[in-house]
Amino acid sequence: MKEEFTVLERETRLGWFLLQVWRERVLASAAVFVGFVMWAGGFDLAWVLFSIALIVLAGLARPLLRADGEARAAAVPVSAVATAAAVARADDRLRPSQALLDALDMPVLLVSAHEAVRLQNRAADALFGPIPRNPDLSGRIRAPAILDVAREAIARGEVREVEHSERLPSETVYIVRVAPVRMDLDGEAGTYFLISFRDVSQARRIDRMRSDFVANASHELRTPLASLRGFIETLQGPARNDVKAHQKFLGIMHEQATRMSRLVDDLLSLSRLELKSHIAPDQTIDLRPLLGHVRDSLQPFAEELGVELHVEAGSGPVEVIGDRDELIEVFENLIENACKYGQDGKRVEIALTPAEGDRPAEVSVRDYGPGIPSEHVPRLTERFYRVNVEASRSRKGTGLGLAIVKHILTRHRARLIVKSELGKGAVFTVRF
Repeated sequence: MKEEFTVLERETRLGWFLLQVWRERVLASAAVFVGFVMWAGGFDLAWVLFSIALIVLAGLARPLLRADGEARAAAVPVSAVATAAAVARADDRLRPSQALLDALDMPVLLVSAHEAVRLQNRAADALFGPIPRNPDLSGRIRAPAILDVAREAIARGEVREVEHSERLPSETVYIVRVAPVRMDLDGEAGTYFLISFRDVSQARRIDRMRSDFVANASHELRTPLASLRGFIETLQGPARNDVKAHQKFLGIMHEQATRMSRLVDDLLSLSRLELKSHIAPDQTIDLRPLLGHVRDSLQPFAEELGVELHVEAGSGPVEVIGDRDELIEVFENLIENACKYGQDGKRVEIALTPAEGDRPAEVSVRDYGPGIPSEHVPRLTERFYRVNVEASRSRKGTGLGLAIVKHILTRHRARLIVKSELGKGAVFTVRF
């Protein structure tokens, strides 16, 4: 901007200088011409006086034209330069306040009493995007609850707080605090309002995890604990000297203790997944060798149940963004369920379909068992939901396997699609 003003000033001064030279040359030429006429035509007092007057006017015109030209040349650019300089000085005055806000790790807005956003720090830039000069607060924040609290704090001049939650792109909870502050900003001393956004999402997740763990553990552990207590009392009492009863009851007690151990492990795994559900994985995983590893690890289990595992994965790599250990847990859960609950079909098929065009990569696990009634399908991924409670417990299920699968796939931005028909088995498809 300053360079443009300098060029304009030079051009204007040059134009007035040329005009000045032109006017001076005209007057001087007129004086010489009159003098020549007088010399050729003879001496005449009137012509002499007229020539002297023209020469004097030419001399007087020089400083007058210079002053006029300089004033005209300086008039427009000086005002523009002054405006640019005022803006620069205002930015200089705001720079210390901006540096102070940028030092804070939470998003912060500084708002005037007229609801204009005067400053925002880098954390707020990341949350709301960069802002123009002095935008309206309602143009930056769309949440009615936050706007109401801000307006109430401005009207009363008091501190106000509100809890605000957002569900997209992931569930986030903020404590929004509006506090008045007296300060001199840009040469204007007055009351401004600091709006801060404190992220308490992690604390909320931990609280929910703790309460869910206590509720689920107390509910699911009650049955095996009651069973253990009953058998211990029997061994201490009537069956104290019964060797056969000892062997039988100790086997049942071991089974119940193992069930409790699996249940606690699944609950802890589910809680860990919930804590990082909003963090997307960043590894590149080839699904073909991963499915081969899962098949090899579950082959003894399938043979024990009399089920044949068949994997169709093609020959080329099929890569997705994911976490290797978590994806192994997903497919182990799905294939283990297919073996346990589709045991009657004697066959489980795992098919890998690579991405092609708009079609994403998919992994499907199909069994040929009794199938799942349609009314149960929408609730399969709920915690501790069982289609058949007795069958699930007899097969050592905790009721948390598909809930874990759902949480892992949510973190991977993938979907679980379930299709089943009674008497024809079920198909669980993971679509990335």
